[in-house]
Amino acid sequence: MADIIQLLPDHVANQIAAGEVVQRPASVVKELLENAIDAGATSIKLIIKDAGKTLVQVIDNGKGMSVTDARLSFERHATSKIKTADDLFKLNTKGFRGEALASIAAIAHVELKTKQDHEDVGTCIVIEGSTVISQEVVVTPKGTSISVKNLFFNIPARRNFLKSNTVETRHIIDEFHRVALAHPNISFVMFHNGSETFNLPESNYRQRIVNIFGIKTNEKLVPVNEDTEVLQISGFVGKPEFAKKTRGEQFFFVNNRFIKSAYLNHAIGSAFEGLLKDGAHASYFLNLTVNPQTIDINIHPTKTEIKFDDEHTLYAILRSSVKHSLGQFNIAPVLDFERDANLDTPYSYQQKGTPSIEVDSNFNPFREDQQASNIATSYRKPTAASWEGLYVGLESKGTQTQQDFSEVHFESNSKNESFFDNDNQVEQKQSTYQFHNKYIVSTIKSGLLLIDQHRAHQRILYENFLKNMTIKEAMSQQLLFPLALHFSPQEIEIINQLKTDLEHAGFIFQAIKDELVEISGVPVSVPESEVSIILEQLISDVENEVPDSNFSATDLLAKSLAKSLAIKTGQSLTILEQEHLVNSLFACKEPNVSPTNKATFITMTVDALDRKFV
Repeated sequence: MADIIQLLPDHVANQIAAGEVVQRPASVVKELLENAIDAGATSIKLIIKDAGKTLVQVIDNGKGMSVTDARLSFERHATSKIKTADDLFKLNTKGFRGEALASIAAIAHVELKTKQDHEDVGTCIVIEGSTVISQEVVVTPKGTSISVKNLFFNIPARRNFLKSNTVETRHIIDEFHRVALAHPNISFVMFHNGSETFNLPESNYRQRIVNIFGIKTNEKLVPVNEDTEVLQISGFVGKPEFAKKTRGEQFFFVNNRFIKSAYLNHAIGSAFEGLLKDGAHASYFLNLTVNPQTIDINIHPTKTEIKFDDEHTLYAILRSSVKHSLGQFNIAPVLDFERDANLDTPYSYQQKGTPSIEVDSNFNPFREDQQASNIATSYRKPTAASWEGLYVGLESKGTQTQQDFSEVHFESNSKNESFFDNDNQVEQKQSTYQFHNKYIVSTIKSGLLLIDQHRAHQRILYENFLKNMTIKEAMSQQLLFPLALHFSPQEIEIINQLKTDLEHAGFIFQAIKDELVEISGVPVSVPESEVSIILEQLISDVENEVPDSNFSATDLLAKSLAKSLAIKTGQSLTILEQEHLVNSLFACKEPNVSPTNKATFITMTVDALDRKFV
């Protein structure tokens, strides 16, 4: 039998590796930015076009590469970061596998320009789909400039799976945030389609956070610092009153590398226990420094997950550190057993002693003579003679009293009796019942109708909002005072994009400037206290394009508003509210499903119920 196992060609192996390393344009941004940092750059510029689909370019002022290094950098498993297997357990660099550039070059058009400081000229290499097109000498500044064009040009199926430009840009910005936050000592600039999106100068950690997320962020931050033999913690957590419904502002950095850890995230949630509203998530920007030999970075293709030797100890230290910071800055209640100086006796009174109190040991409140002497403050027990005075003059008024009573007419109680006799007739018939504050049960001819109140209300609100935004006749209620809300520059840009649709839905914007949004009117069905939460959820949905990119902005907005305003599971409804919900649902065009295509109700026939008792 012929041999069937063979070695894959390099370009095929590179494309397979690219499937793990390069999932979308944001993956290219991450790899190139990390390479620039490993090269010792102090200034990094990121340029993207069409959300990275057309161009991703990173320019740095690092140490650059020689001619040989520039050519070898595109070979698989070629790296300057490690030399032996033991180096994997004491990594201090971002990259180490040597697959990034090889994988990127396999699925894009790549142009590399690089020059070392002591060289007069640099090297330019052009690669298309793992094939070197040209290599020549060029005049270029010190450092490296690498351009990745036409991503997935030779894998159209992968390119078709990319999301819209809005979503892909959001992923790129997320990666940019992660790298920029981990290195505040490096200046970063980002351009998107020719316009400057970020300009982050070299600064301290707090200022870097404020430069990225807006000036308003400064007042939200609570510093966290802890130094132990096992773990060093530095950074900030957000105050509980500024917690959001989304998890956007949650950053863990281990040895200057961004990671995701549900276990450590639970430690933060435990520290905030009792301080957050239901569904709210605390913000945190925490740097953890551990011994590189106690962690394993090489367990995930994107290197965003890390395995710790002793997670339980890290959990306990992190939880107690955050809890201590919240208490230290009067964010959380704490017990203080130290003496309060305010309760001390003033100096001028220390020598005067305690005031004396005179007590009459013979005092008896039940003695007759004592009662007479204290008549102003005591009740005197009446004697027999005093009782007789109460009846004086009653004999002379007896006749008149009898006449008065003879003219009194008593109201018949027959009406009350008939009320209770006909109680069953007065009582209204109840047609709906609420089950576990989640479902509404109603009867139909064929059996039972079970309605999910949250999904049903979503459908009702969705169709109402969609109708109002389509015909542009939504009702608004004016606010007594304009509502001022603060957002980051990226969120302000999204609100500007949705402004027209939001106005058709009933929102009235007084001003949108810098990081401030002033709202003077809201839709009738929207409470003022929910406006901030609704806009945050809406921005999150738009960034992640929920449910999908083929829906219009109007449809997406209607879905997001309906999801935010729908009555929640666990909310008790009156009989009138239940009936109104049922009637409104079946007045909808599509009552069977929610806006996210989930069933709003189910039916159970009498035959099906009968079979349950067989």
